[in-house]
Amino acid sequence: MAHSNAIRDSVLQAIGNTPVVRLRKVVTLSMADVLVKLEYYNPTGSYKDRMALAMIEGAEARGELRPGMRVVEWTGGSTGSSLAMVCAIKGYHFTPISSDGFSKEKLQTMRLFGADLEIFPAENGKLVPELYQRMKRRAEELAQQPGTFYTDQFHNADAIRAYMGIGTELVEQAGTGLAAFCGGVGTAGMISGVSRALKEAGCKARIVALEPATSPVLTTGKGGPHRVEGIAAGFRPPHLKDGEYDEVRTIEEPAAREMARRLAKEEGIFAGTSSGLNVTAALQLAQELGRGSTIATVAVDTGFKYLAGDLYQT
Repeated sequence: MAHSNAIRDSVLQAIGNTPVVRLRKVVTLSMADVLVKLEYYNPTGSYKDRMALAMIEGAEARGELRPGMRVVEWTGGSTGSSLAMVCAIKGYHFTPISSDGFSKEKLQTMRLFGADLEIFPAENGKLVPELYQRMKRRAEELAQQPGTFYTDQFHNADAIRAYMGIGTELVEQAGTGLAAFCGGVGTAGMISGVSRALKEAGCKARIVALEPATSPVLTTGKGGPHRVEGIAAGFRPPHLKDGEYDEVRTIEEPAAREMARRLAKEEGIFAGTSSGLNVTAALQLAQELGRGSTIATVAVDTGFKYLAGDLYQT
């Protein structure tokens, strides 16, 4: 682990060790403390950098990925940006499969890192389960080609290992007394990884998985169209195992979007919709548990990825 003041030999060594801040303005006096881990301090502005690095280096270590090979993944854009950056540094060709339903900034970022982007159109800009399935099928098709490594983030155990880092760092920063941790479910790598790391450290925090009320697969079994990028792919992710979490909550999208704007104006935390969703849930838990407890969640990516969309149109 690089010391915070040390010179890194590569931007890859700047992944992780992100700061944690206590919310001051959006909380009330009757609430528990709410801590937010600022994952937008990672090089591409998202916690997916941790996963991308772990998946590539894991594959290299096992000999599944060798020089000259191509990497493939289907992605809402943040995993794609992170993989594009890691592949750029390590010299792999990268083909992300994405959609114009995701933010323009994310698509541009993948291209800037040199990725060979393939786009599937999203009807009316809505993220629906069928769109994810089309993207997934294309990635699986490309994966059959010789000289290709498919990172397969939804089934890749390296993803969980990577996100355990968030939990380990949280324990170092906040101690083992956390009462609860909550986070939105995309691949479920983060919620599972943090849950494992906290348990290993002897922390008994309640683990609360989150999804948008517009696509409540985990609570009702039915997905639907929504606009919270990076989570709720319309199926129960394989990484989400019983025992890794204590409950699932649904959060209304308008509340998540409003919270994202409030976090910027009141706390100076500039993040995306899924971070707004995480904090909305954390505040609910903070209200329920009351003073004397501590809740933690994650600001998963930077608001700069959403300036062209309608989240921050003033």
